[in-house]
Amino acid sequence: MTASHNIVVVGGGAAGLRAAIAIAETNPRLRIAVVSKVYPMRSHTVSAEGGAAAVAGADDSLDEHAYDTVSGSDWLCDQDAVEAFVAEAPRELLQLEHWGCPWSRKPDGRIAVRAFGGMKKKRTWFAADKTGFHMLHTLFQRILAYPDIVRYDEWFATTLLVDDGRVGGVVAVELATGRVETILADAVIVATGGCGRVFPFTTNANISTGDGMALAFRAGAPLKDMEFVQYHPTGLPFTGILVTEAARAEGGWLLNKDGYRYLQDYDLGTPTPEPKLRSMELGPRDRLSQAFVHEQEKGRTVETPYGHVVYLDLRHLGAELIDAKLPFVRELCRDYQHIDPVTELIPVRPVVHYMMGGVHTDIDGATPLPGLFAAGETACVSINGANRLGSNSLPECLVFGARAGCAAAQYATTVGAASPTVQTQAGVEEQRLQRELARRAEGRERIADIRSEMQTIMETAAGIYRDGPALTKAADQIRVLQERFANAGIDDHSRTFNTELTALLELAGMLDIAQTIIESALQREESRGAHQRTDFTRRDDERFLAHTLVHREPDGTARVDYLPVTITRWPPGERVYGR
Repeated sequence: MTASHNIVVVGGGAAGLRAAIAIAETNPRLRIAVVSKVYPMRSHTVSAEGGAAAVAGADDSLDEHAYDTVSGSDWLCDQDAVEAFVAEAPRELLQLEHWGCPWSRKPDGRIAVRAFGGMKKKRTWFAADKTGFHMLHTLFQRILAYPDIVRYDEWFATTLLVDDGRVGGVVAVELATGRVETILADAVIVATGGCGRVFPFTTNANISTGDGMALAFRAGAPLKDMEFVQYHPTGLPFTGILVTEAARAEGGWLLNKDGYRYLQDYDLGTPTPEPKLRSMELGPRDRLSQAFVHEQEKGRTVETPYGHVVYLDLRHLGAELIDAKLPFVRELCRDYQHIDPVTELIPVRPVVHYMMGGVHTDIDGATPLPGLFAAGETACVSINGANRLGSNSLPECLVFGARAGCAAAQYATTVGAASPTVQTQAGVEEQRLQRELARRAEGRERIADIRSEMQTIMETAAGIYRDGPALTKAADQIRVLQERFANAGIDDHSRTFNTELTALLELAGMLDIAQTIIESALQREESRGAHQRTDFTRRDDERFLAHTLVHREPDGTARVDYLPVTITRWPPGERVYGR
């Protein structure tokens, strides 16, 4: 079957919904489709807790927000994109308020802001500790005002249709029925979130399997800066559920097994000892996660059945503050750890949280592949460089979701109808998927086995610290897994909610993403931000002040080259934090 829209947005989270709204506002005549693997309110945006950064007070400035972001990125971000981001973020958050987002407020009625890691000023807007939940609710309610936005809830996009070097739509599977449908379009925006599930221990939901990145990569768009994987320092053991950075922003301490605030022993970039003691728990996430590894090596962590942990101490904050500003943290600790942070220490460990890399785009979300755009964690503009500052990701979804929507709307009005061969290609893809389902009935390899081995390889070789021999070995191991995947089988041959088929489709993309992470990390022979090489311990601006671009070759191999970083006003310097 075939449907036709002017623009297809793949992904129903904050970036995708904001893009759809921007399209509708830019040109009300355009027909818009939102294809989402889950019901939009179950998108991973809903799990974001701590807040969204934007200049709000007279004691802050756009330049200060920009500099904190540039420095936090270890100078690998594009500064023109950062300047646009910090300028537009306040307008986006105010727009959300006008649409109904219930930001927390000060007693005088003004927007409340809290401190966040790596930022010298309090500029993180929040809605208690359920910020993503309220933002996504607001955006979802807003799209209901536009009758020309058609939703394909619980549809899995499997392929981007490309003809004559131009994207002309997607092929998708309806999960409820197994029906394969072609959705033709003049432009496609991918906004499917991150790929944390490539690793075994992550804050990411099960749906965060890098689908949009894999779609773009296979279609011919390069991925950028994939070696930069952010670990968040405070995940709950066993589940990986995030304890938001807001817990430390409100005054939480990190303690080792001896009850010592160990971060004072490490270089977090704070200029003097006194500010360091006050704000050390709000150092950048990469350095806090690295400090945990050093504590473990020194025997100062606590061994548990789910790995080594340290403790997050909120007890001194008191029940009143925790219930007012961190109610979800208390709920998570009670439900998943069976402890009460008002009276007990919270065991935490670093956990894969965010991809700084993604589909290579320009400042308006356009990829090098005409007709294809990307936004949110799926994309790499780049404002995050080698390390994202906490609370920059939610406004990034809004700012660049809106920019991608506007750019796609303008593009869609200037191109002609898709080539008839796109329709032919769509039919071929539909038949391929049907054959694939039948062929997999005879596969010998198990999906779960391949996925588990991939995750172990990634954690071992591309974790907080990496080295050349481990990455070289991992590259070979991933190639073997890709060969084994060709023989992976499924036992469920039904059409209705075939979750095994979905897992198969997801794993195909995850193996490609794992390949790009490993190859990019192997080629970058320096240590910068979240990419720490024990065999190349220094930052090397002479060779690697550049973005990694990884392309898919016709034979399935990955080719790596580099793109200069855009520097407008802030030459590379030392990362310094503190208040």
